[in-house]
Amino acid sequence: MTFTARTTATEILDGVDLTGRRIIVTGGATGLGAETARVLTEAGAEVTVAVRHPESVRAPRTAALDLSDLRSVAAFARSWTGPLDALVANAGVMAIPERQVSAQGWEMQLATNYLGHFALAVALHGNLAASGSGRLVVVSSGAHRDVPFDFGDPQFERRPYDRWQAYGQSKTADVLLAVGAAGRWAADGITANALNPGWIMTGLQRHVDDDTMKAMGAMDADGRIIEQPYSKTLAEGAATAVLLAGSPLVAGITGQYFEDNQIAGPAQVAAHALDPAAADRLWDYASVAITKAG
Repeated sequence: MTFTARTTATEILDGVDLTGRRIIVTGGATGLGAETARVLTEAGAEVTVAVRHPESVRAPRTAALDLSDLRSVAAFARSWTGPLDALVANAGVMAIPERQVSAQGWEMQLATNYLGHFALAVALHGNLAASGSGRLVVVSSGAHRDVPFDFGDPQFERRPYDRWQAYGQSKTADVLLAVGAAGRWAADGITANALNPGWIMTGLQRHVDDDTMKAMGAMDADGRIIEQPYSKTLAEGAATAVLLAGSPLVAGITGQYFEDNQIAGPAQVAAHALDPAAADRLWDYASVAITKAG
């Protein structure tokens, strides 16, 4: 593929007709999700934007979905009928300052970023299979690279809560979700891949205080955002998700981690996030949580 880090989502689908394709984008109210949904819709796809407050979203099709509550996930999945061509697991939270738990008792970042999407993908497995070429697209982050999944204490019940460790762990879990689904669902014609959209300023940073932004070099002393050489626009940041959801160029590719519209190299993705054994272990762990939730 000749796409680069600066290729926009619209450029990814130049000349591609997605008429008849049915796609769900979680967290499509603002930011990357909204741009992803917009570009896929403009290419002809029937896109459903799944968010907690659908009444606040300007989109042709919206639906209520709270990923932190498995009851909401189950209700959304029951309401979906017919084939599903792509599920873009985009919604997420980052760096919640204090430990919070979901309705089912999971640490909130892991519950929202990973468990809700896992439950949704599993519940919609039959719909993805019915399309004949369903795609699971999981938005992860480069933050996964330094944080393996802690099977000993994933909910921070015994170790001190650290918001960045919690976020990084949830994004490792997202990659493992794609790896696990790829191995299980290939026979159904379903592909599953994860991606890093890059650094884009969106509402995802709402929990990051100014002092942290300044320490990261992302804000000056007067509170102005400092553009970094690696910063992306929304149009550039949504490109990789759009590529995986709609481009014919990636048909049949599965179990991979993408960055800058390419399959990532060893320096871009941690081995712990691509480990099939860890993916299987996490799949079983999450399956038990879903069963307990009823």
